[in-house]
Amino acid sequence: MIDKKKFDVRLYVLIKGIDPIEAYLCDEGLVRLCTHNYKKPDHTNIKNMYMHLTNYSLNKNSQKFKAPSEEFQNDTSSSKQLFSTFLKSLIK
Repeated sequence: MIDKKKFDVRLYVLIKGIDPIEAYLCDEGLVRLCTHNYKKPDHTNIKNMYMHLTNYSLNKNSQKFKAPSEEFQNDTSSSKQLFSTFLKSLIK
């Protein structure tokens, strides 16, 4: 968890061949964060999808959703971030 929110990381790999294996990792990826702080699932919050699922198409409907700004490369406050920006925010 980051800042009490669940997140997922999407890294993209191109597999060009398997014998011999040849794969390429994209220079960039995405990080998607839930819009509500995580709490251990119980009978009061189990259906709160904004807390438990990182799905962008779902979280963009949350009142707490923070859309990526035009400065997407440096945006560390949005619910969807570049992987490189996310890594930089971890160093702070």
